[in-house]
Amino acid sequence: MTQRVDLSTVMDRLAIDDLVTGYAVAVDDGDWSAFRALFTDDGRVDYRSPGGIEGPVAEVAHWLAESMRLFSVRQHLIVNRRVTIQDLGGYPGDRAEVQADYVNPMRFESGEDLVGGGRYRFSLTRTDDGWRLSGVVVKELWRRTGGDRSS
Repeated sequence: MTQRVDLSTVMDRLAIDDLVTGYAVAVDDGDWSAFRALFTDDGRVDYRSPGGIEGPVAEVAHWLAESMRLFSVRQHLIVNRRVTIQDLGGYPGDRAEVQADYVNPMRFESGEDLVGGGRYRFSLTRTDDGWRLSGVVVKELWRRTGGDRSS
C-alpha cells in the first residue's frame, strides 16, 4: 500500500466520522433537513428496536420530527466507532460500515428522564458529494426511565 492510499484511507475515515457525528447532531438539534441531507436518495432507517419505525429517510425524518417533540432535551453520544471500508485489493472502495455504541439521555417535557443505550449499524456509500448514509439500523440494548428532574 502506498502513502497516497494510506492518506486516502485516513481522509475517508475522517469524513465518515464527521458524517456519523453530523447524524447525532442533526437528531439532537431537530434539524431534519440536515438529517435528510446525510443520506443517499434511497437511504433507509430502522428504528424498530427502540419502538420506532423503519422506512425511507424522508418518512423516518417526518416521524422523528413528530416523535422528538416529546423531549425538551436530547443528546446522542456515539462512541466506540468501528469503521470498515471496502477493500479493493489494497485500495479503498466506495462502501463502508460503521458499528458504534450509543448512550442517549433525553428528558420529556414533563421533566422525566429517559436514557437508552445500544448499538448503531451505519452503512455508507461514497457519492459525488462525498460519503453518505445508505442505511442506519438501531439496536437498543437497554433503557432506563427516571423520576422528575425538573427541579
